[in-house]
Amino acid sequence: MTYKESFIKFMVDCGVLTFGEFTLKSGRIAPYFINCGNYKTGAQLARLGEYYAECIHDNDIPADTLFGPAYKGIPLAVSTVVALSNKFGIDVSYCFDRKEAKDHGEGAMFVGKTLTDGERVIIIDDVMTSGKALRESMPKLRSAADVDVTGMVITVDRMEKGTGELSAVQEVKRDFGVTVYPIVNMEDIISAIRSGIVPGEEYLDKMLAYREKYGV
Repeated sequence: MTYKESFIKFMVDCGVLTFGEFTLKSGRIAPYFINCGNYKTGAQLARLGEYYAECIHDNDIPADTLFGPAYKGIPLAVSTVVALSNKFGIDVSYCFDRKEAKDHGEGAMFVGKTLTDGERVIIIDDVMTSGKALRESMPKLRSAADVDVTGMVITVDRMEKGTGELSAVQEVKRDFGVTVYPIVNMEDIISAIRSGIVPGEEYLDKMLAYREKYGV
């Protein structure tokens, strides 16, 4: 299996990727659901970090620091910097933001690496639905220093229309010039079902119809 196929199987095995009928926040009725909150163990996080590291290495995304938006992005950024060091010998820093700035001690908005001008930063997050995490993160990062956001890595690109005809990933590229690198996308998942790598063949027609209706 390729690392993309392996990752899709990993998501299914962890109960993160499930098939059925789900009402999304958007009101759409989807035949699949992705819940990254179902990664619960140290072993799972270690493997998850390796998949993120593989994506960064595969796409040759330059980085000095990985930024994990609070709260879901924090363990993802931490597990990824460890995996980059262990698997590829690439030693980078990490940081994450606070939801509220501290009013004591150093009073900093960020924990971890102190950002500096020209620093190359990759944003690490789970699934992009509307691009909200990046839209909130960019002004925070740029207020800390004149950083160079070289990309954003997520687990899955749903490849769905956002508010218009573009997907959230395409909107982020248009609005901020930031390329989003998913470990896998919707087409990869459909292909994995067709190949028998993961179960879900009974939902394939619904997934294709959903893709036809909402996909980009």
